[in-house]
Amino acid sequence: MRNLDFSHLYSNAVGFERMARELEGLFDQKTSAYPPYNIEKRDHDSYLITVAVAGFDRNELELETENGTLKVKGRKVASMGERQFLHQGIAERDFELAFKLSQHVEVQGAKLEHGLLTIELARELPEALKPRAIPIGKPEQLALPG
Repeated sequence: MRNLDFSHLYSNAVGFERMARELEGLFDQKTSAYPPYNIEKRDHDSYLITVAVAGFDRNELELETENGTLKVKGRKVASMGERQFLHQGIAERDFELAFKLSQHVEVQGAKLEHGLLTIELARELPEALKPRAIPIGKPEQLALPG
């Protein structure tokens, strides 16, 4: 994939340098196809990531968030005894997926059921960032310096 240049955004956007650098980084990253996963938008402020983790047990999976990134790791524990496969279609190999989370998106919970790891996410805006109505008063009610 070719490198994309977002430097033109710096000239007329103040405070968005970090976002432009992150965009450049997103296009430079190689995406992993293993294990397969879905990302769903459930409603305005909630999301669902479903990762196909057939062959992995709860104790072999790890979820962590750090610096706005959700990491999903799978580490196979060595099985007791040798298994001889005639055909092995279930990979059962170690993996690590990383999902860049938007600002104020938090992990709400996760569950493992029928070989699918489901991770619930929601955008939690702080009160200071939520829209609020501002009443319009009379001019004499304003405390203007003068």
